[in-house]
Amino acid sequence: MVMSRDQNAGQSHDIKTDNNSFEKEEEFMYLGRALNRNSIQEEIKSRLRLGNTCYYLVQNLLSSSLRSKNLKIKLYRTIILPVVLNGCETWSFTLREERRLRIFENGVLRRIFGPKRDKVIRGMEKTT
Repeated sequence: MVMSRDQNAGQSHDIKTDNNSFEKEEEFMYLGRALNRNSIQEEIKSRLRLGNTCYYLVQNLLSSSLRSKNLKIKLYRTIILPVVLNGCETWSFTLREERRLRIFENGVLRRIFGPKRDKVIRGMEKTT
């Protein structure tokens, strides 16, 4: 690690020690988390992609009409949600990022439960 008040310090792309040379990486995965020099927005994008991948891997379980809503929620909370929120304790995000996470959650829940059907009572449509 290079620490200096000079803004150009540490800008070289390679670190050399003895007979070894290491390239400088802008982003890498560590324990399932993308570490980079960019903002938390890239981390959230990565997490949402992983969450979508996880959803599509278990889609047949979550869209089955043979399973109860409670079981589907438990599957969502134990399979998909931990993938998306892994390491979120260290995030400091704005309302925009929080909104993106809510949109993802609402979308997955909509896909799990399907479209909302309004009940028809005595020929009149009930809106709730």
